[in-house]
Amino acid sequence: MPDTKITAKRGRPRAFDRDEALAKAQLLFHAKGYDALSVADLTQALGINPPSFYAAFKSKLELYDEVLRRYEKTNGLDVDTALAPGTPLPDGVAKLLRYAADAYARGGPCGCMVIEGARGTADPQAGQKACARMEASRAYIREKVVVLDAKNAEICSDYIMMSFAGLSASARNGMSTERLRVMAAIAADGFSSYLEKDV
Repeated sequence: MPDTKITAKRGRPRAFDRDEALAKAQLLFHAKGYDALSVADLTQALGINPPSFYAAFKSKLELYDEVLRRYEKTNGLDVDTALAPGTPLPDGVAKLLRYAADAYARGGPCGCMVIEGARGTADPQAGQKACARMEASRAYIREKVVVLDAKNAEICSDYIMMSFAGLSASARNGMSTERLRVMAAIAADGFSSYLEKDV
């Protein structure tokens, strides 16, 4: 009797979607941090084997750096709107801190991925990558503040970054959006009071 078993034809393997892989990696790094993820974890989540992983991203560290930059583009705060030319500096700071309060507790991993990564990891190179992105953010904010108030640009950018760090940590620890907004408003009022005393 002839063998009538029909073997299903294999379809073409699904093409590797780099953007999709980066989005998945971003969620993983944001939720678990750099140290908690192994290359095995990443390859399993991305659906690729180790050789393909290294061919696409070179290393876990290089992937992390690319993901940090992607996070800035896709999840970064709207600094341009908050600190638009002609905006009174206290109003701009209040807007920016409100944006942070809303963003850091939004659905998905809480807090700012860059700030949390810069707090320190077991891998100093990964920490340096995150710190570099955080410093780039501070420099960008300072550039915008200079247009509004050159005299207070340095102290203002430091204050904003410090406030971001506090809001991010609080969101990571489970503080609700409503409470974060209150803290952001109090922080903005504190900076406004500082400016009034400095006049």
